[in-house]
Amino acid sequence: MKKFTALLLCFMMVVGAAVIPATAYDGGEPPYQLPQVRIVTQDGNGTTLQKADGYVNAQITLTDTDGSQLSDAVLFKVRGNTTAMTSVKKKAYTFKFDKKKELLGMGKGKKWVLIANAFDPTQLRNYIAMSIAHHLDLAYASEQRFVEVWVDGSFRGLYTMMEPVQEGKDRVNIDIESNNGMTDFLVEYERWTDEEDVTYLTTNKLRFAIKEPEEPNEEQAAYVSGIMEDTVQTIINGTREEIEAKIDVESFVKYFLLNEFYKTYDFDATSVFYYYQNGKLHAGPPWDYDLSSGNTTVNQTRGKAAYYPDGVFADKQLFGYLYKYTWFQEEVRKAFCDNYLYLKSISAEDGLMDELLTTYADAITRNFTLTEWTYGKAWINIQKTPYKTYEENFDYLKTWLSDRCSWLRDHYGVYLTGDANGNFILEILDATKIQRLLANLEQDEDGKMTIRSKAGETLNIMDATAIQRYLAEYPVAAPIGEPALYR
Repeated sequence: MKKFTALLLCFMMVVGAAVIPATAYDGGEPPYQLPQVRIVTQDGNGTTLQKADGYVNAQITLTDTDGSQLSDAVLFKVRGNTTAMTSVKKKAYTFKFDKKKELLGMGKGKKWVLIANAFDPTQLRNYIAMSIAHHLDLAYASEQRFVEVWVDGSFRGLYTMMEPVQEGKDRVNIDIESNNGMTDFLVEYERWTDEEDVTYLTTNKLRFAIKEPEEPNEEQAAYVSGIMEDTVQTIINGTREEIEAKIDVESFVKYFLLNEFYKTYDFDATSVFYYYQNGKLHAGPPWDYDLSSGNTTVNQTRGKAAYYPDGVFADKQLFGYLYKYTWFQEEVRKAFCDNYLYLKSISAEDGLMDELLTTYADAITRNFTLTEWTYGKAWINIQKTPYKTYEENFDYLKTWLSDRCSWLRDHYGVYLTGDANGNFILEILDATKIQRLLANLEQDEDGKMTIRSKAGETLNIMDATAIQRYLAEYPVAAPIGEPALYR
């Protein structure tokens, strides 16, 4: 903890330094801490581009940490909806090669995105969300790499380079070519946005945009609409067996868990994807998590619900119907139990958050000291107003994720085997409590042992011994230290 505190203090001293002009930082000399992306637009107007300008011709130079480079012509544009349309200066970008390129070990593709994380004062929410998605083994979750970006010589700070959600062998590997291009497809739940050249469909008041194929003809659009209508109606009215024949339940459970844990503001609005493959609708891939995990305002109904770390949140759109079924809730409950220790570790000391800060502190500092980006200002009315220091914003996210995990733990009834005193820490006091209970020196609050030391109904002295052996790192037959569910 002392090492972490010292790192934060050092970090804050740097953040508090005088702002250096945006063009002053040139990346230094290799080896670099992060890959560097330099975009030079044909007309030199890259920093003032707007979404309405569309693609412009540009040259990209991607320099990896070892100094190796890739340089090529690309089409380059401002991307996104919220970030593109608001006054935020740190724009997200899309760039597209003429032919597929493999970048930073993330597979091949023509199109790549640079996520700005403009609404997230920690710069970590999207990265952590995708890390969770990969841990959950959600299919086609985008690969990601932190990079530093220059546009027309102006340092734009820290970005996340990612694979976009699209069809492709190294992306969402669905077959949109067979059967008149309509064996598989990809749709996005889209509540409001209305873009030209995008085909929309509505079923049971749920609105979806067809993303793959990109330009479906009438027959293809009718095919997608028919599949979605049938699937939605089955989810609403079907039996478990009928629903399982229409959707990949495992992907829906994992996707729900990610968004329930993270309380993703947009979960009932946009950036929620579904793909149809092998005759079933699958949930995912996940996308866009900067307005999540408490980074929303309390001055708006949906924002208030997403702001607090307690309460069920992701029971919306398709999942609103699924979550009414006890069997689906039980599957989510089991999934949370299976992944509880990982989710808990994210905000724990020396966990993923501390690891990311230790690794990327210098780049995060540069993002706020060598650019126009500042703390303390909300860039959109649904965003929580950031604190004025990075340390405060980081600690807020860390505490929020910890509290969220604890609330879900209690909500789903998860306990650790061996944790006899119920504090979710395995320690010698757990063995002592069992010994006192057996000796009738102490009684459980409920008059019975609700938190058992192993998978059995009756306590005996071997339960205390098993805990002691576990703490001493000796082999034990009982499943000590594993998450389990109350019956």
